[in-house]
Amino acid sequence: MIITAINLSAKKEAPRRWKGLNCAKLAVKIIVCVLSIVLAAGSVFAAENGMGFYILGQRGQGAGVLPPEGVFFSLPSYYYSGDASNSEELPFNGTADLGIDAEIFIVMPTAIWVTPVNVFGGDLAFSGTYVYGNADLSADLAIAIPPVIEASVDLNDDRWTAGDPVFSTLVGWHGENQHYLVAASVNVPANVPARDYDDGRLANVALNRWAGDITVAGTWLFPQENVELSGATGITFNGKNDDTDYRTGTEFHLEASVFYQFTPAFSAGLNGYHYQQLTEDSGQGAELGSFKGRVTALGPGLSGTIQVGPIPVSVSLRYFREFDEKNRLKGDAGWLTVTI
Repeated sequence: MIITAINLSAKKEAPRRWKGLNCAKLAVKIIVCVLSIVLAAGSVFAAENGMGFYILGQRGQGAGVLPPEGVFFSLPSYYYSGDASNSEELPFNGTADLGIDAEIFIVMPTAIWVTPVNVFGGDLAFSGTYVYGNADLSADLAIAIPPVIEASVDLNDDRWTAGDPVFSTLVGWHGENQHYLVAASVNVPANVPARDYDDGRLANVALNRWAGDITVAGTWLFPQENVELSGATGITFNGKNDDTDYRTGTEFHLEASVFYQFTPAFSAGLNGYHYQQLTEDSGQGAELGSFKGRVTALGPGLSGTIQVGPIPVSVSLRYFREFDEKNRLKGDAGWLTVTI
């Protein structure tokens, strides 16, 4: 946490109108410091640090397709830029105006092993993901208690660091023109190389809590129309962050896409997602209230396959514009995924 500016000012006539001005200034300083700590703890909006374990938009075209038996490597890259504001009433007819701007870039190298084992008629697979990225966040807080007190604070934090590793178990079923997938994933708050979580900083890539997600997905092919429909829905369960005593509520996510296959190697379409928090945040770290978040997004997508010698390499690009948000950041998100 870095406090770059604290400005207090009072009108000249204030001493005659408020005899306890020095006490009032001290009170405002305390309020600023307390709210600054709360901002750094990530409890201004729903879900700690404004982001859940399941990163929205990761499943689009081919969401229900599990690769054939073998070992695959995927490199998803995620970029997000968003902002949010909030205004709260304070005692003495005062107000506190909060604003947050965030830019996040994360790369998630992933290894996928599709085994020859059959489970309930489906193929069994395992995956492991290493998370590394940059979080650049700024927060502005302005307090006004008329007629004598005005205070503001600016917080900025920017750093590259590793996040928590993610492990998944998947089972996939295949039909002639339909594919289905069930995935169970867990976020492990482990001290992997370069991981640096600090509950006193605004910018953290690691969640520092156990979290689990169960997602079911399906893909339906219509060869005569050259159309593919895909969808995925799931529930995320969150443990408590012991360093901040913050427990993010249970979260629901829904993703869908429709793509047109122009050639066997190129397709384009539309992606979307919806996020809804089912239960409120809780714990002593949720200083500003038991929030529940919501957001929806839509955007275009492109995908293609190129042949590098004997190896096919798939590339997909997805963009999302968010709207209808509540207690969440609202912005733009993008995914670039390369799979070998």
